[in-house]
Amino acid sequence: MSAALLSARDMRVAYGGVEAVRGVSIEAQKGSIVTVIGANGAGKTTLLNAIMGVLPSSGSVSFAGEAITKTSLETRVARGLCLVPERRELFANMSVADNLELGGFRRSASERAETLEQVYARFPRLRERCAQEAGTLSGGERQMLAMGRALMARPRLLMLDEPSLGLAPRIVRDVLDIVQALRNDGVTILLVEQNARAALQIADYAYVLELGAVSAEGTADQISSDPRLVESYLGLGGGDY
Repeated sequence: MSAALLSARDMRVAYGGVEAVRGVSIEAQKGSIVTVIGANGAGKTTLLNAIMGVLPSSGSVSFAGEAITKTSLETRVARGLCLVPERRELFANMSVADNLELGGFRRSASERAETLEQVYARFPRLRERCAQEAGTLSGGERQMLAMGRALMARPRLLMLDEPSLGLAPRIVRDVLDIVQALRNDGVTILLVEQNARAALQIADYAYVLELGAVSAEGTADQISSDPRLVESYLGLGGGDY
């Protein structure tokens, strides 16, 4: 197997005396969708924030073969690592267009203009809403804007924290179809999702997080067919997301 684009080893994060992430090691191969599933409080969001450099942690993080453990958040973004946080964290009083422009602020004017057109082509609704304040968008539109803003930085790896949170099932399908399209266009995806069934239907590889530690890992098919995991995370029903 080729070297992983992202490799996080023995990640540990503590809040006071409580260890929220305990010795977690994960990898993401270039051009893949890797999902981290688990219950609320399992440590999924904490793990992403540690990889991004938002939270202090121990362990090591390598990206594209280079150690980035001691680099700043800004340096990680510049190297092609981006996070769409669970709460989206948009600038509600700013327009859609201005939110997108901020995502590409490190790029030249010509690069921003080119990437903005690519984002609008991927998310036509954002072009329609370009002058509208972000705070007035629907939940699905806000998620698209958060993803579009991250894409303005031209990431090599996009980390998505609960992109289906609060969305209607039809909108969840739309968002996850976009995630697959991004993978098909060469963007590696690290997807944190509580909707395990939906995540596993689009993922190549999966990690299960329980109480801050990896309890299982394997291909999406392997995880989907594990009887214990099916009962714990996938519910009794089958079907698509």
